Amino acid sequence: MDSTGSRLGLSLGIITLAAPIVALGLFIGSFAVTATSAAAGNPLAGRSFYTNPNSTAQVAATAAAVADPDSAAAATLGKLAEQPTAIWLMPEKYPLNTVQADVTAIADAAEEVGQTPVFVVYGIPDRDCGNFSAGGLSETDYPTWVASIATALTLKASVVILEPDALALATECGNVEQRVAQIQQGVAAFAPTVATVYLDAGHSDWLTPATAADLLNRAGVAQVRGFATNVSNYNDSAAEQAFGEAVSALTGGAHFVVDTSRNGRGGNGEWCNPAGQALGGTPEATTDGALRDANLWVKEPGESDGTCNGGPAAGEWWNERALELAAAAGW
Repeated sequence: MDSTGSRLGLSLGIITLAAPIVALGLFIGSFAVTATSAAAGNPLAGRSFYTNPNSTAQVAATAAAVADPDSAAAATLGKLAEQPTAIWLMPEKYPLNTVQADVTAIADAAEEVGQTPVFVVYGIPDRDCGNFSAGGLSETDYPTWVASIATALTLKASVVILEPDALALATECGNVEQRVAQIQQGVAAFAPTVATVYLDAGHSDWLTPATAADLLNRAGVAQVRGFATNVSNYNDSAAEQAFGEAVSALTGGAHFVVDTSRNGRGGNGEWCNPAGQALGGTPEATTDGALRDANLWVKEPGESDGTCNGGPAAGEWWNERALELAAAAGW
């Protein structure tokens, strides 16, 4: 169930070669033992997740600190900016010709401060089925783009959430076979890496556990760590826990992570900028050894879901809503 596969066989073969190569083999073997040992439990246990200094929250916090440094808003935005959130890899921002170098730079920066970056791969062809987050790459370019990301993370500890909504939306968009094949390409690309990969499974108010599990099984969840739930949504943690456990039971015991960035009040059935919501539990790995590996902030809480309920375009920072979410959570 884990993409952090062992390289022990490689190291044992190398160890019999000449001295410089022996040293290299010992390094790779040691790395593999560590990865395999982590995979026996929770591979995210004990990790500190990366706080992106270039996040939209940090940009907003910096602007507020300049405009009114002593204000409550500046303090709240500064606290938001301190939370580790996922970095969304979209071809519009990380194009094919630079994505490998871009991801390498982020992974290196995280490694320097002893943190693990969380990446969201979000560039699938006909992304979001033409809705608010429409875009993505061509059928030809997409596999190359994903492979470039995987190459950058070959020996870099990271968490990867693969293509939010792609499988879940496929049932509505009528392109299930295409989506399954595309996610399989991503699974294959990350197989040689030490990235901890989770396929997106929608959420508890969207698919039944049986439908989600069928899609995940066909897409190759058995070849990765597991799946992610509630990405960019608002469902409470109890609902997602029950959903995750039900899906896991149908996917060979796959583990899962939950996006808790905006689920403090459990949602109201709307997915696009619903009012009256709150920040959820801050990002951290679990310690109980159960199926849920971590609570993550996959969606940056201050970013809009789209031009609905008064919000700006999808992915744009919305200061008013960020402050509302924080206030509702008691920040």
